[in-house]
Amino acid sequence: MARTGTVRLGDGIRINDLISLGALTTRVPMVEVHQVLEETGRASERRRDLPAEVMVYYVIALALYRPEASREVLRILLEGFRELLGLAVPLEPAGKSGISQARSRLGEAPLEQLYRKVVHPIAIPDETQGAFYRGRWLVVAVDGSTLEVPDTPANREAFGLPYSERGESAYPRLRVVGLVETGTHVLFGAAQGPYSTGEVTLGREVLKHLRPGMLCLADRYFYGYPLWKQASGTGADLLWRVRRNIRLPCEERLSDGSYLSRVYEKRDHLGRGIGEGIRVRVIEYLVTGRSKKPELYRLVTTILDPEAAPAEELAQLYLERWEFETTLDEFKTHLRGASTVLRSMTPELARQEVWGLLLAHFALRGLMHEAALRGKHDPDRISFIHSVRVVRRTLPRFAAFSP
Repeated sequence: MARTGTVRLGDGIRINDLISLGALTTRVPMVEVHQVLEETGRASERRRDLPAEVMVYYVIALALYRPEASREVLRILLEGFRELLGLAVPLEPAGKSGISQARSRLGEAPLEQLYRKVVHPIAIPDETQGAFYRGRWLVVAVDGSTLEVPDTPANREAFGLPYSERGESAYPRLRVVGLVETGTHVLFGAAQGPYSTGEVTLGREVLKHLRPGMLCLADRYFYGYPLWKQASGTGADLLWRVRRNIRLPCEERLSDGSYLSRVYEKRDHLGRGIGEGIRVRVIEYLVTGRSKKPELYRLVTTILDPEAAPAEELAQLYLERWEFETTLDEFKTHLRGASTVLRSMTPELARQEVWGLLLAHFALRGLMHEAALRGKHDPDRISFIHSVRVVRRTLPRFAAFSP
């Protein structure tokens, strides 16, 4: 494999030994690309055009080369595809309009379907450090954010503009909500929508990806009886913060200071719950900031046994929810570029570009996880920024690209 600088991981493992385009394609395999192209009816028929499989990897590569012009990114890809895969691709990269036409022919569906196929939690019990609570629960967090897209009439109509005290935002925004595996920062189960679509609405699609054995963290703005019922119905356990005005009367005080209560879909005029409700355990504690008075935090969880998960440990574990913010920083700043909008001028291509960003992030995080396992370290100890730089340096060489 091509090597430039190195980062040692304790036993001689080099991050550069693992990060190359060949390693990236182990996370987004060509066989999966061909399959989704067939399933979505987007496989190339006229080989003199830019092949659809090339364009799939091109959309992913756009996320790795944010500072570069779109034509330069394509030039890098074409050289490798031509020499190593034997594909009949043009000798010279297409112009900006040709690239846009090829992306439009490809569409959004193959990238979304590819994301659904390959992006999933990757932490390994007893091996991935910092990913599991008490060795029993895989810790994940749900949250969302927005991304700015170019200010075109089509994007304005499709995504909408946010409003602030100073008036309308300069750029339309699309909203993304997803689940993050907090130990590896893999963002899976994502959903996109216009800015006007709330995080809770998109959360209904995202939380379908929870599974038994997961422990899901969420901020107070996600809590509501319907979403709680849906999420707990997946078999996953939940640890969500709730607003202070939620009625949670104590039914039984437990040994660790937490207590049992119930949440209801509806209440009568006296505030009493209607129906059986859902039993929850409530954990309350104060958080003191440097310049603020103590703030009451209220967490509710499906884990009712304080011996299985003591209140003090769960309060500490809830801090892992901020790993989603770290993941967003990787996704929005180090890949997308600070204070920059997406490239795409149409709604479909903007959504396509976001799936490419998510796939690129997954490929990088998968490589970092592999390096952490070999070096027997926590994945958080490997620099995401450095990993992006190494991939940018090694990608043009295509030294390990496997067809």
